[in-house]
Amino acid sequence: MPDSRTRPSDTQPFDSFRSFYPFYLSEHANRTCRRLHFIGSLIVLAILCWSLAQQAWAGLALLPLVGYGFAWVGHFFFEHNRPATFKYPLYSLAGDWVMFWQIATGKIRF
Repeated sequence: MPDSRTRPSDTQPFDSFRSFYPFYLSEHANRTCRRLHFIGSLIVLAILCWSLAQQAWAGLALLPLVGYGFAWVGHFFFEHNRPATFKYPLYSLAGDWVMFWQIATGKIRF
C-alpha cells in the first residue's frame, strides 16, 4: 500500500477515503487556500439554503461554480498545485466537506 501522504501512481489509486484524506490535507497546506475552500463551501451552503427556501432551482446551478471557483483559485494562485478533484472527484468532494467541518470545529487552523 502506498504512503498515504504521497500521490499514488496511476496504477495504485487510493483504496479508501481514509487513505486519501491525509493526501488531501497535504494538498491544502497553504492557509489562504484552506480559507478560500472554507469561504466557498460556506457560500455554497448559503446558496443551497436560499435556493431550497425560495424554490429557486436555477440557483442550484451556481453551486459547483462557486464551490470549485473559490477552491481552484486557492490551488492555482496560492497552493500552486493541481486540484485533487481532477483525479479523485468523489474523494475530493468528500474531503472538501470533512475539511470544512474540521475548520468550523477548530480542528484545522483557519
